[in-house]
Amino acid sequence: MFLQIPVSLGVSGYEAISLYKGWRKIASKGDSGTNLQVQQLITYCFFGVLAGLVGGLLGLGGGFIMGPLFLELGVPPQVSSATATFAMMFSSSMSVVEYHLLKRFPVPYALYFVAVATVAAFIGQHFVRRMIILMGRASIIIFILASTIFISAISLGGVGISNMIGKIERREYMGFENLCTYDV
Repeated sequence: MFLQIPVSLGVSGYEAISLYKGWRKIASKGDSGTNLQVQQLITYCFFGVLAGLVGGLLGLGGGFIMGPLFLELGVPPQVSSATATFAMMFSSSMSVVEYHLLKRFPVPYALYFVAVATVAAFIGQHFVRRMIILMGRASIIIFILASTIFISAISLGGVGISNMIGKIERREYMGFENLCTYDV
């Protein structure tokens, strides 16, 4: 666990030095990705660490944080979406392993959701690719990302309010619960 921090800092430092010295370039930025200043590289690293910290503390998937961040940093929508999804795969797979080891979900349900998510991903990718070709614009990815984040925020708020109302009606404690005990 403690090895993650030095490895992450080492890889980030190596990539930053490579970008600064011109050994590597950001392909999605074309020729403008070859002349990065130290301030830009520090900003990119800082926002990456901040996004990881916020995502980890709030339990959010990296895509909801990294997607808009990449767009703000000037990364094209296709690259932003693909990179955020790839990064999210690691945190999601670790959560699945954790929940499986804690025996918090039945395996048949998990396999069912994996199958449905895989089919939905292929259908969605095909549909979005067709829409981009039809419209001639990649901005549809930005609108899909913004809509997904908006709907998720509204849904999460609704679930939280519903749970809070239920606890108020039952006169239950609404503070933090003990994280060390778990009743199966």
